[in-house]
Amino acid sequence: MTTHTTPPDHEDGFGEEGELLSCGRRLVDVWASAERREDDPHRASCPSCRRAVDDFERLESAVRGLRDDTDRADVDTASLTRRVMDVVRGELRPGRPLPLGRATEDLWVMEAVAARALRAAAEGVPGVRAGSCRFRGGAAGAPPVVRLEVHAPAHQHLPTVAERIRHAVQGAADRVLGLPLGGVDIVIADIVGGPTEAEGRS
Repeated sequence: MTTHTTPPDHEDGFGEEGELLSCGRRLVDVWASAERREDDPHRASCPSCRRAVDDFERLESAVRGLRDDTDRADVDTASLTRRVMDVVRGELRPGRPLPLGRATEDLWVMEAVAARALRAAAEGVPGVRAGSCRFRGGAAGAPPVVRLEVHAPAHQHLPTVAERIRHAVQGAADRVLGLPLGGVDIVIADIVGGPTEAEGRS
């Protein structure tokens, strides 16, 4: 009989490396250093790091350009850029393994995979856009707590929206992943959009 005692290869940092460049540096670290405008002789001379930074800058530029494509005055370009880049960074960093199922089962899911499923569930709530999804705790057999940042629809009762998101996320964790959760913290990072169609007719 196996139990959820130690994540597989946890001692070796399994799931913490993220994508490695050919020079051996982590992509997320190179991006973070470039974003902070740090003086880094290695990054300046390394072809792999320079390509990674160029990709990062092109991605940020493309995200900022979404405002022009949407042709909507209510799009907050800076907020949208932060949201997309947070999700991209999360996808690049697989995170640690989280235990699935009962304590007697030796099943695991990477944080990035679980976060992707939970963000999708949150966006099933009308008008909601999901951003950063983080897990905390979960050690010594205790279920982890999810912290999910969302953009909520305008002109709706925020506590009600938050409760709908929480219900959707908990349902996905249970039915889709089989991941026990110790709680779901919803952080409303922004309010987007205008009145719903029904409100516009009233």
